[in-house]
Amino acid sequence: MNKLAWTAAGLLVLSAAPVLAADLPAKVYTKAPAVVAPIYNWAGFYVGVNGGGGSSHNCWDLNSVLGVGPIPTVAEGCHDATGGLAGGQIGYRWQSTNWVFGLEAQGDWANLKGSNTSAPAAFAPIVNQTKIDAIGLFTGQIGYAWNNVLGYVKGGAAVTDNKYNGLLAGVTFDSASDTRWGGVVGAGIEVGFAPHWSVAFEYDHLFMDRHNVSFTALGVVVDRTDSIRQDVDMGTVRVNYTFGGPIVAKY
Repeated sequence: MNKLAWTAAGLLVLSAAPVLAADLPAKVYTKAPAVVAPIYNWAGFYVGVNGGGGSSHNCWDLNSVLGVGPIPTVAEGCHDATGGLAGGQIGYRWQSTNWVFGLEAQGDWANLKGSNTSAPAAFAPIVNQTKIDAIGLFTGQIGYAWNNVLGYVKGGAAVTDNKYNGLLAGVTFDSASDTRWGGVVGAGIEVGFAPHWSVAFEYDHLFMDRHNVSFTALGVVVDRTDSIRQDVDMGTVRVNYTFGGPIVAKY
C-alpha cells in the first residue's frame, strides 16, 4: 500500500512540472549598449598663456633734418629686430557642429631688438636701432574641429609699442617712440589634451605699415624725421583653459 502511495505521488509531481514551468516568465534578452564616442566641446569663455619668438623687419628712410623738410628721401637701410615674447590671451568661442567661431584679445611683452649702420656714407658712423617691447592682437577666428583637434585662421587689428634709437660710438644721441596700429592674419592648430585644457601652435603676420617718426636729441631738439616701415612675424605656443560645458557623449 505504501509503495502504491509513493508511486502515485511521484506521478502527480511529474504531471504538475510542465504546468509550473509554463507559469515562469520568459527570459528577456537585451541588446548590448552602443559604444559611446566622446565629443570635445570648444564652446565657451577661455583664458590662457603663450610664449614664443618673433622677428620684425624695419626699414628707415630719412625725410627731414632739423625741421627742414620734406627733403628727398634718403634710404638708411633695413634691419630685423628679433627676440622672445610672452603673454596671455582671453576669448570666447561658439561651436555649431564642427565649425567653431571666436573672438580673442591677446597681449604680449616682447623684446624684439635689432639695428643696422645707416647706409649713406655721410651717416656711416650712425647706427639705427629698433626695439619692440609690447604687442597686442584683437582678432576674430573661424575654425573646423575634428573632435579634440581644431584648425583655425584668424584676422583683425594689431598694435605694437616701439622705441627707436640713434647710436654713435655705442652711445644714444637721439631717440623716438611710437605706438602704431595695423592688421594681423594668422593660423593655428589646437589640440585638446584633457577636459577643458588645450595646447595650440600659432603663427601670425602683422602688417604695421609706414609711419613718420620724429627723433629728439638731448630730449628737446627734433633733429630728424624718419619714415619707418614695419612688419612682424611671430610664432607662439599657447595653453588655454576653456570654461565651457563638459565633454558630451554621442551614441
